Amino acid sequence: MSLVKLLLGLVFLSGALFASAPSLAQDAASDPRASLLEILKDDTAREALIASLEEQASEATEAPTEGAAFEDASFGRQIAEVTTDLARTAADQLANLWDGISTAPMALLSLQNVEVDLIVDAITDLAFVVLATVATYLLLGWLGRKLIQRLVRAAQQRRWAMRFVFAVMAAGIELVVVLIAGAVGYVLTTAFSDGFGSIAVRQALYLNAFVVVQVLRVAVRAILAPDFAALRLLTLPTPAVRKLWRYLSFSIFVVGYGYLLVVPIVNSAAGRATGNAVGMAIALVVVVAALRLVLRHRKAVAGWLHTNDSTRERDTALEQLADLWHWPVLLYLIGVLLVVLTGPGDVLLQLLYASGTVLAVLVVGLFISTELSEIAGRGLRLPFPVTRRLPLLENRLNSFVPNMLNLLRILILVAVAGTTLDILGVFDFSTWLSSQTGIEFTSKTLSVLAMLFVAGVLWLALTSWVDFRLNPHFGSVPSARETTLLSLLRNAATIALVIITSMFVLSEVGIDIAPLLASAGVLGLAIGFGAQKLVQDIITGIFIQLENAMNVGDVVTVGGTTGVVEKLTVRSVSLRDVEGAFHIIPFSSVDMVSNFTRDFAYFLCDMGVAYDSDPDLVKQAMMDAFARLKEDPECGAYILGELEWFGLTTFGDSAITLRGRIKTTPGRQWGIGRAYNAIVKRVFDARGIEIPYPHRFIIHKTEALEQPTPTSEAPAVE
Repeated sequence: MSLVKLLLGLVFLSGALFASAPSLAQDAASDPRASLLEILKDDTAREALIASLEEQASEATEAPTEGAAFEDASFGRQIAEVTTDLARTAADQLANLWDGISTAPMALLSLQNVEVDLIVDAITDLAFVVLATVATYLLLGWLGRKLIQRLVRAAQQRRWAMRFVFAVMAAGIELVVVLIAGAVGYVLTTAFSDGFGSIAVRQALYLNAFVVVQVLRVAVRAILAPDFAALRLLTLPTPAVRKLWRYLSFSIFVVGYGYLLVVPIVNSAAGRATGNAVGMAIALVVVVAALRLVLRHRKAVAGWLHTNDSTRERDTALEQLADLWHWPVLLYLIGVLLVVLTGPGDVLLQLLYASGTVLAVLVVGLFISTELSEIAGRGLRLPFPVTRRLPLLENRLNSFVPNMLNLLRILILVAVAGTTLDILGVFDFSTWLSSQTGIEFTSKTLSVLAMLFVAGVLWLALTSWVDFRLNPHFGSVPSARETTLLSLLRNAATIALVIITSMFVLSEVGIDIAPLLASAGVLGLAIGFGAQKLVQDIITGIFIQLENAMNVGDVVTVGGTTGVVEKLTVRSVSLRDVEGAFHIIPFSSVDMVSNFTRDFAYFLCDMGVAYDSDPDLVKQAMMDAFARLKEDPECGAYILGELEWFGLTTFGDSAITLRGRIKTTPGRQWGIGRAYNAIVKRVFDARGIEIPYPHRFIIHKTEALEQPTPTSEAPAVE
């Protein structure tokens, strides 16, 4: 569809050429200095010129009064004045156009003045130099073609970028061939002329025309590559490319040799009017051939446009536009035809230069825009080593790089539109850029884009560094504290960078940020008074993080609640208790943090036994149970030392308590304790060590004098 977009540009181009036809014809018709010189030599014409200048001066003095009256008029009157001026201008242009069309047949009648002897003499004078240059060009072209065939074999199945490089190399070879052939022609012509070092005008005209024509053909052949599909930069079928190449080659040959060789020779021999007629005839031949080519192949091109539409759901409007592609092209060619008929003979060169420049600008702009659109659509793909080190970098780039590319596309399209309007003379884009307004606008735009780019690079660098530090596959495994602090640093730095960049951008575009800063200060003070609890939460959270009181994954007691830390922010801590409940505790309510998973931990074992138990036997049983625990492969790896024995600590109502302590890795003390209790229970049972429970004596009244029978039962609640 890029070609369809290009056709829309041709509609605008044809309209601009049609509107500028009278001015082009007037500018190229004659030299104003020569006309002024003739007027000054003629006394009558000089007096008429003086009278005309005096009349214009008197009208200029009355113009402010008329302008003031126009300004004082109503809005409807102003609209009427503007539309009247536009209608008058359009009528004048149409009148000039009709005059040019009506006089065109008379101008073509000047071709009768061209004599056959003139053509025969020109061919005779140029026969030697033509044969010399053509023979040299064909010989060197044959050698160059051998080199190009090697490039073609190397370019097979290559990507577009490599094909572009090979196409440029092939064009360079052909360009060298053209320059050498032209140089040989100059050398032979000067060597065999009347005097060494001299060259006739006709030979010089031919050699210049030869170099220009062949260089243009090299440029077109580099793009189309009619003989080598591997070097073709456009996705066009080979038959269509060859037909297009034949027409373009014919047009370049006719226009180049016609305007650079034939017209100058006719001008010098038969007069300028006859030369203009020859130029008009050449232009008519080229334009009519183009019209015939478009009308003959309109259906084939429409079918090719439909074939290259790869979208599944085609837009009906685009399909109709593809079917009607030839209408904008015909409109453009008709505009060129009218300009040729109403202008001088060499006006086609000006039109071709303007059209070629506009076409090149449109093609380059649309190509860059299309490539940027495809890159934004498919996203960026980073190499595997980079994604392994920075797994989130690719997603971050694809989150804002497409937006940057779309913004760049808009800027490119604006530049293309401005350049096109400047070339066509509709809007002086270059003058506007050099004006104070243009310089200020472009400088501010570039400054804002540079600020956004630098801010984006800084943000990517910071977040990538944090990602690299948190990546467990490279370097040391980050601790929970490092994970929490680096995450907080990334969020805080992002907020600060956004605020600072916004302030700089607003200041650059001309907005005074001093009131904004003052307002932000007042607003911050008001928020500080109204949200003291929030400020307290944040300040306390910052100090808790700096002191490394707890991290994600720790088991802590905070605010009377014990659980595992699942989330830690600068304002609150989130715990999950043993029953699965999720607690969010603000730091302002935290006066103490008890961390059970810092550095190491202890399992404190208080074992109650019966009063008749021997403490030494109990100690030995607990030591033996600890030895079995250390031999357990699932528990022994987490025990950091021997059993610490504290001895008999308390005398209870029905038991004595003996205490020991086991040092474990943090977070393993509860599992180690449960395993140790199970082993102790089995050892005590095996050795007859009683773990007492409360006893109760029941005395019956009828048997009060008898010995009481002790009974025991487990209490409902210990």
